[in-house]
Amino acid sequence: MDRKQTFSLWYVLAALVGLILVQEFGATRHTQTLTYSEFKRALAAGKLDDVLIADGVATGNLRAEGLDEILPKEKIEALKRAGGEHGFATVLIEDPNLVAQLDAAKVSYGSVRESKWLGALLSWVAPALVFFGIWWVLMKRMGGGMGHAGMLEIGKSKAKVYMQTETGVTFKDVAGIDEAREELMEVVEFLKNPDRYKRLGGKIPKGVLIVGAPGTGKTLLAKAVAGEAGVPFLSLSGSEFVEMFVGVGAARVRDLFEQAAAKAPCIVFIDELDALGKARGVGLSGGHEEHEQTLNQLLVEMDGFDTNRGVIIMAATNRPEILDPALLRPGRFDRHVAIDRPDLNGRRQILEVHVKHVTLAPNVDLAALAARTPGFAGADLANLVNEATLRAAKRDKQAVEMTDFEEALDRIVAGLEKKNRVMNPMERKFVAFHEAGHAVVAELRRNTDRVSKVSIIPRGIAALGYTQQSPTEDRYLMRRSELLDRIDVLLGGRVAEMLVFDDVSTGAENDLQRATDMAHHMVTHYGMSETLGLATFDSRPTPLFLSGPTMPEPRSFSERTAEQIDAEVRRILEESRERVTQTLMTHRATLDALAALLLEKEVVDRVMLDELMAAAATAPGQSRAAAVPLQST
Repeated sequence: MDRKQTFSLWYVLAALVGLILVQEFGATRHTQTLTYSEFKRALAAGKLDDVLIADGVATGNLRAEGLDEILPKEKIEALKRAGGEHGFATVLIEDPNLVAQLDAAKVSYGSVRESKWLGALLSWVAPALVFFGIWWVLMKRMGGGMGHAGMLEIGKSKAKVYMQTETGVTFKDVAGIDEAREELMEVVEFLKNPDRYKRLGGKIPKGVLIVGAPGTGKTLLAKAVAGEAGVPFLSLSGSEFVEMFVGVGAARVRDLFEQAAAKAPCIVFIDELDALGKARGVGLSGGHEEHEQTLNQLLVEMDGFDTNRGVIIMAATNRPEILDPALLRPGRFDRHVAIDRPDLNGRRQILEVHVKHVTLAPNVDLAALAARTPGFAGADLANLVNEATLRAAKRDKQAVEMTDFEEALDRIVAGLEKKNRVMNPMERKFVAFHEAGHAVVAELRRNTDRVSKVSIIPRGIAALGYTQQSPTEDRYLMRRSELLDRIDVLLGGRVAEMLVFDDVSTGAENDLQRATDMAHHMVTHYGMSETLGLATFDSRPTPLFLSGPTMPEPRSFSERTAEQIDAEVRRILEESRERVTQTLMTHRATLDALAALLLEKEVVDRVMLDELMAAAATAPGQSRAAAVPLQST
């Protein structure tokens, strides 16, 4: 149960207990019911102080002394336990002498006409008001998950308003994405000096859409804009418009733009826009789905918004391909700022930002770390620095050393080291020759990345060893010869197992999957098959910034073409296997030496590998990759 709900329920229980206690023990007066005969005896004995007659019932007070001869013992004890005044009540019967007896005993008496509707009001309306108040407090407390004001304000926007000093982020904290930063610095200028841009008749852009892979700094850029602009910054996620009640999303969009108009000039930032702006489609329910109503309201609000008032809409997403085209047209999101993964210089700049408050040892080379982290986004690099710092602190070091960064990189890329996983000697030999096969082929191919480390220490869930390669530069295009060399490296482990043991293991599963995918892309995406020509055969939309499996779609080619594709993929893999077999047979001594070194050291770094390859190059019968001609496909 939610903590706030539990807290509210305790309040309700306490209120109920309090009502019961007040009802039972709050009054000091205790009323004792008397029979009419007991009432007449008390009257005759002079034990009545006063009498009030109303609707056939007589009430009043009894004198405390001398009641033993008039009332039963149990009623006297009840009066004593109650303390205070001894009240009584009795039902009257037809008695014409009662008034004369009251006068004779000198008892003060009277009569009152009781209002029945007032009693009903007090007995029904008052408790109802009490319980309504309790319900109101309860709903206010439980409404924390639906907004600050609970159920009655569910249609209000959940936007959080930040001012300049609250984000703590400026453009100085953004590195590695200079072009995107300059584009958004211009947005800040729009807000600070609007007349400069409007004097020639120009209009400030309505919206800025930031697109990029996860972790590249989209939200960080938005926070930097908030910190630099010095204007109110309304921030919320696209999913916060979605609620279980119909119409709430559209109401929240309206309320958001009303807030923005009231706080102009300001910036409205919608994170994860794809949750709100997914492309509309014709379904069973037509255009009346809650999601489409919310999106339609957003489109209308952005159309009718006057940018000269100084309100700019910013949004971020990593799935721009699924956004509705109406959102992306000029007049709504006028500017699109794409953030790619940082290049070599960008990664070095990002590392410099994240190590500002970290004590580094003199041997830390950020340029070398940037070179060994291709494909890392800003969030990945921040995690790398943090992991290295934690490892150094765990070992009570005075500064973070290069070895800490290297171990943190291995931890992130390959997984947690499994020191307790014990392999039998035959498995270790299989793993050693498998990884040696990858490394030797990578060293003997012209178009592959250099090997930085080879290890047979188990890591992660299923990795029994790994060969780590580090590119010398960032690449944006892959030639056909480079793809073929990469396939050769992937098949090096399986071929080495077959060559040495005349048997194969299950350790090459991931290598074979990656090699098959690469060969399949060469045929179906890149037009690198002479048999099938320049046509492409895969119409599935490819995510721009996300990786992972895509939804299968019906193929748009014939069965015969499918057979040709399969034949081409098999041919590429088979020719690669033959090339790798020839390479490893020619350099068998190098393969054996590297496997033996791995069995001894478990980890072979770049320096040890250079020494081994240099010794192998001078040995008789060994040659470089030029001796292994690359077969054409």
